[in-house]
Amino acid sequence: MRDEKMSKKIKIVVLSGVRENGKNMYAVEVNDEIYILDIGLQYPDNDLYGIDVVVPDMTYIKNNIDKVVGIFLSHGHADAIGALPYLIGDYDIPVFGSEMTIELARIVCSNDNRSKKFDNFHVIDENTAIDFDEATVSFFKTTHSIPGSLGIDVKTSEGQIVYTGDFKFDQAAVSTYKTDYARIAKIGSERVLALLSDSANAESPYENSSERDIYEYILDTFSYHNGRIVVAQVASNIQRMQQVMDAADKTNHRVYLSGTDAEKILKTAMKLGYLKINNKDLLVTSKELKDIDQSKLVIIETGRMGEPIKLLQKMANPASKTKFQIEEGDLVFIATTPSHAMDTTFAKTRDAIYRTGAEVKSLGDEKHSSGHANKSDLQLMINLLTPENVVPVQGEYRLLDAHARIAHETGIPYQNIFLTKKGDVLNYENGQFYLGKGVDAGDTMIDGIGVGDIGSIVLRDRELLAEDGVFIAVATIDRKKKKVVAKPKITARGFVYMRASRDLLSESSDIIVDTIVDYLQNSKDFDWSDLKQGVRDKLNHFLYEQTNRHPVILPVIMEVNQNRHRKSKK
Repeated sequence: MRDEKMSKKIKIVVLSGVRENGKNMYAVEVNDEIYILDIGLQYPDNDLYGIDVVVPDMTYIKNNIDKVVGIFLSHGHADAIGALPYLIGDYDIPVFGSEMTIELARIVCSNDNRSKKFDNFHVIDENTAIDFDEATVSFFKTTHSIPGSLGIDVKTSEGQIVYTGDFKFDQAAVSTYKTDYARIAKIGSERVLALLSDSANAESPYENSSERDIYEYILDTFSYHNGRIVVAQVASNIQRMQQVMDAADKTNHRVYLSGTDAEKILKTAMKLGYLKINNKDLLVTSKELKDIDQSKLVIIETGRMGEPIKLLQKMANPASKTKFQIEEGDLVFIATTPSHAMDTTFAKTRDAIYRTGAEVKSLGDEKHSSGHANKSDLQLMINLLTPENVVPVQGEYRLLDAHARIAHETGIPYQNIFLTKKGDVLNYENGQFYLGKGVDAGDTMIDGIGVGDIGSIVLRDRELLAEDGVFIAVATIDRKKKKVVAKPKITARGFVYMRASRDLLSESSDIIVDTIVDYLQNSKDFDWSDLKQGVRDKLNHFLYEQTNRHPVILPVIMEVNQNRHRKSKK
């Protein structure tokens, strides 16, 4: 039997969520138990061609699956729960979260064949404490844009590891969203070894606007516009959804919800009492749309997979096939704050909307409406918890660095502030943390039903296809006579306009013939791969000289035998 007086072996494993936006996943390891804190996904940037979502590399967790005692969720947004199906689809691990978080997690899992039968969910709240062999896990209420947001406290005999999840402080928050300051202070009255804290808004020096002020702003916006209103927002921002609904009702508008995600989340929030609609006639069905006074209609557009901005761009394009088109006289009210990675897309979207004759208003232009902690919020959290070490998480490197400076201003020495990268492991020994040997961690690309089968080579080819197109050359050879039987057939897509590039294609054909004949006459050991690579190299050099482009070159070489039957060699 192990001596209880021996110090526990504690590790903090940063699997994802640092030096990037979203995709939170951290693990606290105490002796032989692993506690997973959040398991989120990330929506891909524009350069990840064809990728649906990106999830954390879970190799370390799968290699140590026998140690995992549970997955603990801070809130119900995709950056905290979205990657659940990619782990629990293979392993029966208990999942803990608030009532709202678990309901949204059930929706995420039910939509995926890997996990739709999973049912090891456990609803907890801010009063729950779960005793495991090596630690006790408890929770505390935080303020975020979705109800049921909780911070997580892993308490060991050495001290506590606290994870804030996404949070901010709002002194005027309604009871559903109110932070439990007393509970946080109580946690801070005992030894806190490390604080993993939200950094997504660390650069902002501005105070976040009160949600009451934001509601008044939305109400004023709806009151002074005489026409149809299109609201772009994230489906899972329940608080914003409530504000838009209330403002629409008070200004005698009716509301149409566009998107299946919005409907599922709305029904869940209403069932749990987190979203209240007092006017039973407020919501409009698809059948009622044509009979509604369009000047009194509010369309809430959530977009596919939480990307309303990209959908707005399509709605502003008359050639696109969307259910609604933005028209002259419309007001497009953007009630979400896009990430910095979306700045260019956001600017193009606004320009496209203005071209339709519609008006654009963005909540972020008038109010500081982030659901994440600013500088003063971060410092208040540190002062309430008085941690010995701070680990900034959830944000790009510049945000983590800003959070580090903020923490240092409160008196935390820089040597006790850890700017980590994915795969870093913080070991606790002799009363302090230090950076230990890392683990394998990175990004897993999800493309359709494929999980992790898309790597850098495939993405590079997709990028080349998108930028420079494809060049396909088909030739038939007679190996015995060492000649090309027929003139090569060339097809190009996304590279050049073929009718206007006949000279280029003719020269390319000659290069193909010369390369093949030279290989057939001079090669001692015939190899199909070598032959095709030689054609590819010669064409690549020539085409770049002529066009300054690098298309994907696909040589297809077929052989004719003595019976004149052709056999494909690909």
